[in-house]
Amino acid sequence: MKAIILAGGLGTRLRPLTDITPKPLLPIKGKPIIEHAILNFKKHGIKDIILSIGYKAETIKEYFGDGKKWEVKISYAVEDQPLGTGGALKMASTGVKETFVAINGDNLADFDWTAAIETHKKNKAKVTLQLFPVEDVTKFGIARLDDGKIVEFIEKPTVEQAPSNLNNAGGYILEADALDILPEGFCMIEKDCFEKLASTGVVFAHHHGGQWFPTDTIEKYTHADENFNP
Repeated sequence: MKAIILAGGLGTRLRPLTDITPKPLLPIKGKPIIEHAILNFKKHGIKDIILSIGYKAETIKEYFGDGKKWEVKISYAVEDQPLGTGGALKMASTGVKETFVAINGDNLADFDWTAAIETHKKNKAKVTLQLFPVEDVTKFGIARLDDGKIVEFIEKPTVEQAPSNLNNAGGYILEADALDILPEGFCMIEKDCFEKLASTGVVFAHHHGGQWFPTDTIEKYTHADENFNP
């Protein structure tokens, strides 16, 4: 099974840290953010990894190379211009015909991919999203569930509006044809794929009970570095 790590962002909210170092290489507990993800994929037997990169792509390639140092296979899909999460994932998955997994590279998590893949297969899902319970629902896209299916996401609801406390944690299991719904060029996987497919009853939830830390601002990045347990 292949894994795709979406790691092409500019990391503007992490400046000045990202002026020299691309966001995927910022260290958490002494290792780059996405190195933790690679090691977690390997732990679950997923060793064929595609890095979808853009900003300072050569610096990332220089660090990870072909992946032999980590006993995995790493290849690259490079954005010449920003494609959004949907466009980047569609480009990176070109030629992939089987079930694959993907993550947003600016989240730090110890996803149990073995269990999540079992959930995906049991439900015969097109898409399975890792969901994580958050304390403040007003800052996230919150999922509405119906018997394990994700019916919709409500973006930054009030406490009264929130249908749950479950946030999209940025870990996905997808059938390759799930991406057929995406338009060409720039698009967002969340709105242009997951939300549209949710209405057809093929998007399911897997509840992630481990660690999850967003790292997209300096405050969140510092919190992750202080609290993540590799």
